[in-house]
Amino acid sequence: MPDLDATATAPDVRDVRAAFLAATDHVVAIVSRDDVAAAWDQPSALPEWSVGGLVAHLASQPATAVRLLRAEPATDAIALSEHYARSAWVSAALDDEVNVSIRAGGDEQAALGRDEVLAGVLAAREVLPELLASQPAERAVLIPWAGWALRRDDFLTGRMMEVVVHGEDVAASVGFESPPLPDSVLEPVLRLLTGLAVRRHGQGAVVSALTRSERSAGSISAF
Repeated sequence: MPDLDATATAPDVRDVRAAFLAATDHVVAIVSRDDVAAAWDQPSALPEWSVGGLVAHLASQPATAVRLLRAEPATDAIALSEHYARSAWVSAALDDEVNVSIRAGGDEQAALGRDEVLAGVLAAREVLPELLASQPAERAVLIPWAGWALRRDDFLTGRMMEVVVHGEDVAASVGFESPPLPDSVLEPVLRLLTGLAVRRHGQGAVVSALTRSERSAGSISAF
């Protein structure tokens, strides 16, 4: 597969753009599995979602990045933490409209079949290196369904979080261990999820859950 920048000898591991390519390769590895295709119409580990719908939602992340990075830039952007504070789905119930709509979008794409969903990911992977290389760090990427924008690296980190979380959801649904991810992907995603968990549960709850099981008060889920 092509490098992020054909003129460079190696991608900068600190560059979120290079990390996003690795995250996209992770999506390809999961969607292309035979056991994923075989389980397509089965219920997933997430309530009200089939394996196919969940995989299609996972697979949509690279294509969404391509579509939004090709659009006109916004004039201003908010912080990534503010994005999640404002997003309705973060605290929405299973049957709230926002979550029903997300599942419906996944199911609509899943109806095209695994091969078509995989083809969409591969098409996005083909154009992403050149597209990402053209994006300056200050680029404000409009999130049309939200009505606000994020800076380039924050936008890509949010898409990577979706890839990491839903990749594990698919693995749990089908019964395999998800492929290992490089630190360049995991570190910003875990930093994001930890920050969201602290915001939701408090510093003490998160620190205790990570280090002192006898004081753990239960879940420290970011969502």
